[in-house]
Amino acid sequence: MSDLTQDIKRILEDQVAIAGGFLPLPGSLEEGPIGPTVVPSTDAGAAGPWSQFLSLIPSGSPLHDLTTLEQIAEYVANNVLAPIDETRINPVPGVGNPNADLMVIGEAPGADEDKKGEPFVGRAGQLLDKILAAIDFRRSDVYIANILKSRPPRNRDPQPEEIEAHLPILMRQITIVQPRLLLCVGRVAGNVLTGQNSTLKALRQQNFHDFHGIPLMVTYHPAALLRSGQYKRPTWEDVQALRVRYDELVTPNV
Repeated sequence: MSDLTQDIKRILEDQVAIAGGFLPLPGSLEEGPIGPTVVPSTDAGAAGPWSQFLSLIPSGSPLHDLTTLEQIAEYVANNVLAPIDETRINPVPGVGNPNADLMVIGEAPGADEDKKGEPFVGRAGQLLDKILAAIDFRRSDVYIANILKSRPPRNRDPQPEEIEAHLPILMRQITIVQPRLLLCVGRVAGNVLTGQNSTLKALRQQNFHDFHGIPLMVTYHPAALLRSGQYKRPTWEDVQALRVRYDELVTPNV
């Protein structure tokens, strides 16, 4: 078993023991870290940070042979990688611009997403669209995905085995899209990608984390904003900083 799997199991099993099987509200409990073990990539065409992401995918995985998002979607639809893949209505691989400079990452699909097969389409998704529009992004400008590609029963926390099975898919999506900037919405997604065991408040204390050479911001999940208005102002501050960093990266000489 890889160090990645052991870290997932140890931290998330501890969290389940504390909080039960349901996702706690922001700021209440800590989530588990993931610190992927690097395995040498066999993809000779990889360069820059993308070779690092490929190295996070198990060396024997068929994902290395997939080169388009359409192939990824077909792979997700036609394979059972974890028990939640058997109980889903639809797989939810991702949606958006395949050449996006900004990629938005959540933790897992909900009921609306499961029905439609597209991430962030319920009330939280509609709010995400408004947040993006407020900083001059259309939904079609960015690429949106989740760590899990299938809905966990009753929207419970992602389990270690589920993350182990699905996280390599996200890593392959990142290597295909090659975004300049990552936005994690929610503490679960933030902790998984940063490898921390932190509250969302602690994750936000650092505007941008370095995720294998790509700036990564963590902010509140839109669902948290729907539950409590107190998160709206800090989210607005976060995404304003995100837009500034985006412009610096994408149009540095303008």
